[in-house]
Order: sequence, then C-alpha cells, then structure tokens
Amino acid sequence: MSVSPTNPPLAANWRTPLVVILCGSLIGMLTFGPRSTFGFFLQPMSMEFSWGRDVFALAVAIQNLLWGVGQPFAGAVADRFGSVRVLCVGAILYAAGLFLMRSASTPAVLDLSAGVLIGFGLSGCSFNLVLSAFTKLVPEEWRGIALGAGTAAGSFGQFLFAPFGVALIDNLGWQSTLTVFACLTLLVVPLSYALATPPATATGSANAAPTQSIKQALAEAFGHRSYVLLVLGFFTCGFQLAFITVHLPAYLVDRGMSAQSGAWVIATIGLFNIVGSLSAGYLSTRMPKRYLLSAIYFVRALASLWLLVLPVTLTNVLIFGVVTGLTWLSTIPPTSSLVSLMFGARWMAMLYGFAFFSHQVGGFLGVLLGGIVFEKFGSYTPVWILSIVFGILSALINLPIVEKPVERAVPQPA
Repeated sequence: MSVSPTNPPLAANWRTPLVVILCGSLIGMLTFGPRSTFGFFLQPMSMEFSWGRDVFALAVAIQNLLWGVGQPFAGAVADRFGSVRVLCVGAILYAAGLFLMRSASTPAVLDLSAGVLIGFGLSGCSFNLVLSAFTKLVPEEWRGIALGAGTAAGSFGQFLFAPFGVALIDNLGWQSTLTVFACLTLLVVPLSYALATPPATATGSANAAPTQSIKQALAEAFGHRSYVLLVLGFFTCGFQLAFITVHLPAYLVDRGMSAQSGAWVIATIGLFNIVGSLSAGYLSTRMPKRYLLSAIYFVRALASLWLLVLPVTLTNVLIFGVVTGLTWLSTIPPTSSLVSLMFGARWMAMLYGFAFFSHQVGGFLGVLLGGIVFEKFGSYTPVWILSIVFGILSALINLPIVEKPVERAVPQPA
C-alpha cells in the first residue's frame, strides 16, 4: 500500500490488511444483504397494487442491467481517482432507491427506485469495488483470502438479511422494512474510508503498463481470447443468481411451501456460500482457475436439475440450498483473480467491471424471463431448463482459458 509522502506515517497505520478486509467485508454484507431479499417483496407488492409478476421482475431486471452498465464506469473512476468517493456516492444512491421504493405505487416509480437508483447505486458500492480495492491494498500473500472473504461477506449478508427481512415484513410491513434497509446501507459511507486507494498515477503493478490509457486497456482486454471467454462464461452466473434470488421464494410458495421456508432456503444459500467463497479463494491460488470455474458451473447445473425433477419437499430444497450455496458467489474469486493475473491491478476495477456487465446482462434476462414466462405459462420450468443449459455451456467455455499475464511489448533501450 502506497502512502502519500505528505501524510504522517501514523495516519495510515490503522489501515492494516486485517482492518481493510474487515471494513470491505462489512460493506459487501451491507450492500448485498438487502438486495438478496428482493424476492420476498415480489408477492406483497404485487398483491397490494394488483401487478403481475412481470412488473416487479422488470424493475429488478433494470436494476441488474444498470448495475452492469454502471460498473465499468464506476470502476474506471475508482481506478483513476480512488475508491472512496465512488463508494460514498453509490451508497447514497442505493439508500435513496430503497427509501423511494417504499412509495412505489406505480410501475414507473418502481422502475426508478428498485431499477435505476438501486442499480446505479450498486455499481458504485457493491463488493466488486471492494474486491478491486483489495487487489490494490492488501499484500500478495493476503490476496486470495481477501477476495474469498470479501465475496463470502456478501453471502453472510444474504444469510442474515433473508430471515431478518421476512421477519420485518411480517411484523412491520414491507414499507418499514425498506426504510430500515435504507438506513443500514448508509453505514457504507464511513466504512469506505478504510478502502481509500491512491489514484492511478500513484499505482503500479509488475504487469501493468504505467502509461496505458483506458482505450488501450480495453483494446488489449477485448483482443485477448481468454478474457473474452471469461466474460462470456460469467453471463451464466448472473442469469442463475438473479433468477433464483427473485423468483425462488415465489416458486416455492407456488409449490405449497411457506414464505418462511423460502427465507431459510435463501439464508442457507448465503450461509454455505461463505464456505464456498472462502474455499474458492483458497483453491484459486492452488489449482487452475479455469478448472475451478468449470466445476462450479457444472455443479450449479446439477443442483437446478435436482430441484426441477424431484418433489419440492423441505429436505430437497434445503439440499438445493446447500449445493447452490457452495457455488453461489464462488465464481467471483477465480474470475477476479484471472482478470488481475492477465492484466495487472492498473485497470482492474474497470476490466472486472466489463466482465461483470456480462454477468448483469445475464441477470437482466434471468429476472425478466422469469416474470414473463410465468405470466405466459403459469410455470417457471422453461427458465429452469435454460439455466441448466447455460450452466453446462459455461462449464465448457472456461476450459480453454490460458492462465498467464498478457504479453506486452517491452520498451528497448535506444
């Protein structure tokens, strides 16, 4: 971690690797937790305002898409000027979206609040920015654990907020629940100062070209076959996660289970992803990352097949929750590690942001298709099948990835 010479040495002593990881993990928990509960708002809001499920699905689909659209730009600003201001602005937009969502009595207001404000807010304060800051602030020997911990923290937020959110909705109503979530999200602002990164001009990397521009970085990345394969495979991750997060609670209620059962399945996914993310962070430093990603996508496909073909009982859905949880966000440590390995830390947030855009395009389609297909056919089965097919394809797409730094021309002395 580089410190400006104008600052007293003690000014940055408190930002040890452990403090940086802890504060970043809290940010991941506070931003991912409320978002993971949106599936529990689908039915009460749709019933109160007589909406079809496609109305709520469209708003969350917009959220996923704009999160992906904004991520590369937020990453570029964080890379160029430092992460603090991006995290703070993102948290404020996120909290504003949650607060406005409580007054969303029309589809247009729902699209603005749950879609636009929260989508752009997440692009500035989600764990993606946290992971990028980790790659710049923590030593190499801490990096795998830091990436795994930052990802696992999001799942711990899911584990906490799923039953907490359902309890609040049952006792206080969905409007008050959104107010509580908005207040908690604002805690990101003070926590973000632990993740302050230096501007790009002060950041170096063994594999980064110090004078490389944004345009050159993008041309290099999208001309690199392995990066393109990684981006394409990441589409499936977003499709599966968004579809399950938003539509699984309603799917289980449709099959005769209670809303509380859905909450505990989502919580189980979050709990076991703590193990999955930490394990993925550990394994990504000890085995080929492409094989790890391929295995994760294939296991996810098997878990979806399990839920689709077997009777929907509490035992079966909890088994689905355990297996899905172990692979839920475990794609992120190897994916972000591969981006850092290929191109260095110089434009890490931006390049990972473009990979994440593919992830969010998948999320947009997963949420939207879930709502449209259900309203048309009264069943989620076609989307489950599509999720399985995408999982198998992504397992194959990741296998040819080459895990080594991109080759760059070395300047020769005159």
